Amino acid sequence: MAGAEEAGKRFSEAVAIMARLRGPEGCPWDREQDFHSIRKYTLEEVYEVFDAIETGNWDELRSELGDLLLQVLFYAQMAAEPGYFDVADVVETLNLKLIRRHPHVFGDEAAAAAGNRAEGMETSGIDAGQVLRNWEEIKKQERKQQAGNSRRLLDEVPRSLPALMEATKLGSKAAKVGFDWPEVQGLLAKVREETAEVEAELAQSEGQRKIEEEIGDLLFTVANLARHLKVDPELALRDANAKFRRRFAQMEEASTEPLEQRSAGELEELWAAAKQTEHMERVR
Repeated sequence: MAGAEEAGKRFSEAVAIMARLRGPEGCPWDREQDFHSIRKYTLEEVYEVFDAIETGNWDELRSELGDLLLQVLFYAQMAAEPGYFDVADVVETLNLKLIRRHPHVFGDEAAAAAGNRAEGMETSGIDAGQVLRNWEEIKKQERKQQAGNSRRLLDEVPRSLPALMEATKLGSKAAKVGFDWPEVQGLLAKVREETAEVEAELAQSEGQRKIEEEIGDLLFTVANLARHLKVDPELALRDANAKFRRRFAQMEEASTEPLEQRSAGELEELWAAAKQTEHMERVR
């Protein structure tokens, strides 16, 4: 594998390639893109990285990380053209942040020079738990410097997060001031309550918007149930999606006719058989 110097050369080449693609004699498609038009591709690349990790496909992960890096280069090049910032500014900002948030590695003096204003932290011989506590304190100080001390607590959770992750972080932030369900049983009761409210709205038929609101409340509660149980709801749902894919594929393989020609009862039987097959394979 290449060392840091070679990696730097290859990174510089990638930056130059991106600049050429956006240049006057570059790619018509690349030149037409803007910050909004490529957002969806960025999200897709993140999830493709997730998939490669979950399947343990290291060749695919290498490729997908390259695609994700391309997104960074794309945004940086577009920002450089009107003079907002360039990729060197992006890397410098990252370097300073890493030093600032790791005083236990680079030393208090270097962290302070990088802009760390958090004082009185333990930085010598600390464990991973203390590292995370320091990290949160440093982030808090950074936000104060950026926005002043009047910033509201939940403003610390970016609205740009995926909705399940945002719900989890909002609940976690509120819990820090004691606004939380004291135990899992209370959350389970809340899930039942929110489910009943969805059923009530369906019975009253007051409109799609109200049903959407109640479904949102139910999902928010489930996300916080996952938080209490120390489960990442996004990853749990991804696992559930993968399980559904597997079982549905087994249904298709087991059926002698196209599934759309099967009755509801037959489909249910195929699903039960797929579940049973998966269970037997797990216990072998």
